[in-house]
Amino acid sequence: MAKIKLEISKLENAASKMRAIAHPMRIAIIEMLNDTAKMSVTEIYERLSIEQAAASHHLNILKTKGVLTSKREGKKIFYSLKNKTLNTIIECLDKCNED
Repeated sequence: MAKIKLEISKLENAASKMRAIAHPMRIAIIEMLNDTAKMSVTEIYERLSIEQAAASHHLNILKTKGVLTSKREGKKIFYSLKNKTLNTIIECLDKCNED
Protein backbone atom coordinates (compact mmCIF):
# COMPACT_ATOMS: atom_id res chain seq x y z
CA MET A 1 0.00 0.00 0.00
CA ALA A 2 1.42 3.38 -1.01
CA LYS A 3 1.93 5.91 1.75
CA ILE A 4 0.35 9.30 1.15
CA LYS A 5 2.72 12.19 1.69
CA LEU A 6 0.91 15.13 3.28
CA GLU A 7 2.42 18.53 2.84
CA ILE A 8 1.34 21.03 5.48
CA SER A 9 1.42 23.97 3.06
CA LYS A 10 -0.91 22.17 0.64
CA LEU A 11 -3.26 21.21 3.45
CA GLU A 12 -3.34 24.79 4.73
CA ASN A 13 -4.08 26.08 1.22
CA ALA A 14 -6.89 23.54 0.79
CA ALA A 15 -8.37 24.42 4.19
CA SER A 16 -8.23 28.12 3.32
CA LYS A 17 -10.17 27.51 0.09
CA MET A 18 -12.70 25.34 1.92
CA ARG A 19 -13.31 28.14 4.44
CA ALA A 20 -13.73 30.58 1.56
CA ILE A 21 -16.42 28.52 -0.14
CA ALA A 22 -18.17 27.62 3.14
CA HIS A 23 -20.98 30.15 2.74
CA PRO A 24 -24.31 29.67 0.93
CA MET A 25 -23.88 32.77 -1.27
CA ARG A 26 -20.36 31.78 -2.26
CA ILE A 27 -21.50 28.28 -3.13
CA ALA A 28 -24.25 29.81 -5.28
CA ILE A 29 -21.68 32.03 -7.02
CA ILE A 30 -19.45 29.03 -7.75
CA GLU A 31 -22.40 27.04 -9.09
CA MET A 32 -23.42 29.94 -11.37
CA LEU A 33 -19.89 30.37 -12.66
CA ASN A 34 -19.66 26.65 -13.30
CA ASP A 35 -22.68 26.96 -15.60
CA THR A 36 -21.66 30.30 -17.16
CA ALA A 37 -17.98 30.80 -18.02
CA LYS A 38 -17.86 34.42 -16.87
CA MET A 39 -20.22 36.86 -15.22
CA SER A 40 -20.09 40.51 -14.24
CA VAL A 41 -20.75 41.70 -10.69
CA THR A 42 -24.08 43.11 -11.90
CA GLU A 43 -25.16 39.77 -13.37
CA ILE A 44 -24.20 37.99 -10.17
CA TYR A 45 -25.96 40.26 -7.68
CA GLU A 46 -29.07 40.55 -9.83
CA ARG A 47 -29.37 36.79 -10.24
CA LEU A 48 -28.83 36.22 -6.50
CA SER A 49 -31.15 39.12 -5.54
CA ILE A 50 -28.59 40.60 -3.15
CA GLU A 51 -27.02 44.03 -2.79
CA GLN A 52 -24.05 44.93 -4.99
CA ALA A 53 -21.87 45.48 -1.91
CA ALA A 54 -22.66 41.99 -0.61
CA ALA A 55 -21.83 40.40 -3.97
CA SER A 56 -18.57 42.35 -4.17
CA HIS A 57 -17.66 41.22 -0.64
CA HIS A 58 -18.19 37.53 -1.47
CA LEU A 59 -16.41 37.85 -4.82
CA ASN A 60 -13.42 39.51 -3.15
CA ILE A 61 -13.11 36.67 -0.63
CA LEU A 62 -13.29 34.04 -3.38
CA LYS A 63 -10.76 35.91 -5.50
CA THR A 64 -8.35 36.49 -2.60
CA LYS A 65 -8.38 32.79 -1.73
CA GLY A 66 -7.66 31.79 -5.34
CA VAL A 67 -11.09 30.39 -6.15
CA LEU A 68 -11.98 33.02 -8.78
CA THR A 69 -10.15 35.13 -11.32
CA SER A 70 -11.27 38.50 -12.62
CA LYS A 71 -10.75 40.40 -15.84
CA ARG A 72 -11.67 43.97 -16.62
CA GLU A 73 -13.45 44.55 -19.93
CA GLY A 74 -14.17 48.24 -20.34
CA LYS A 75 -16.00 49.45 -17.25
CA LYS A 76 -17.07 45.97 -16.14
CA ILE A 77 -15.17 43.32 -14.22
CA PHE A 78 -15.96 39.74 -15.13
CA TYR A 79 -15.38 36.83 -12.78
CA SER A 80 -14.74 33.21 -13.63
CA LEU A 81 -13.72 30.05 -11.80
CA LYS A 82 -9.98 29.61 -11.52
CA ASN A 83 -10.40 25.86 -11.34
CA LYS A 84 -13.60 24.00 -12.20
CA THR A 85 -12.72 21.11 -9.90
CA LEU A 86 -14.02 23.06 -6.89
CA ASN A 87 -17.51 22.49 -8.21
CA THR A 88 -16.90 18.76 -7.73
CA ILE A 89 -16.62 19.43 -3.99
CA ILE A 90 -19.93 21.29 -4.05
CA GLU A 91 -21.58 18.44 -5.99
CA CYS A 92 -20.24 16.02 -3.40
CA LEU A 93 -21.71 18.13 -0.59
CA ASP A 94 -25.06 18.18 -2.41
CA LYS A 95 -25.01 14.36 -2.57
CA CYS A 96 -24.26 14.17 1.16
CA ASN A 97 -27.46 16.13 1.81
CA GLU A 98 -29.69 13.80 -0.20
CA ASP A 99 -32.13 11.78 1.83
